[in-house]
Amino acid sequence: MAGLMVLAGAGPAGAAGGAGAGPEADVAYHGRVSLQRGQLRVWLVPRNEGPSGLANATVRLRLSADLADAQELAAGCARAGEREVVCETGPLPEHGRGRHIGLVLGLRERPAEVAVRIDTWWNGGAADRNHGNDEHVVLALDTGDAYAF
Repeated sequence: MAGLMVLAGAGPAGAAGGAGAGPEADVAYHGRVSLQRGQLRVWLVPRNEGPSGLANATVRLRLSADLADAQELAAGCARAGEREVVCETGPLPEHGRGRHIGLVLGLRERPAEVAVRIDTWWNGGAADRNHGNDEHVVLALDTGDAYAF
């Protein structure tokens, strides 16, 4: 958990250093989001398309609805605000996957829909020129259906 606090101080991936400040990597996220009766389920797999491996990165989930006060988060995850959760990915080898991240988030209300914004919050200063695969916005309707990204 202390590692997350250090990561949190680093700020958004694009804020620390530009191209050439560190290795080049292409972090990507693929997964599913579903909403049912005020409970948001998120399952994602971080991936690194290369060309360099990363020791760790942090994925950020920002919601359009407030989180309930009490949350049981997966290991390596922390609440970062009323509507925000961050999770470390674990090592991302070149052309490899990080750890699977599964979250069941309780919401304060029972909204009809929730927009979930997924992006890289910290990547160790690596240059990532392709944000088309690590920045997603998913709209989940309160149907229990899974929406892929």
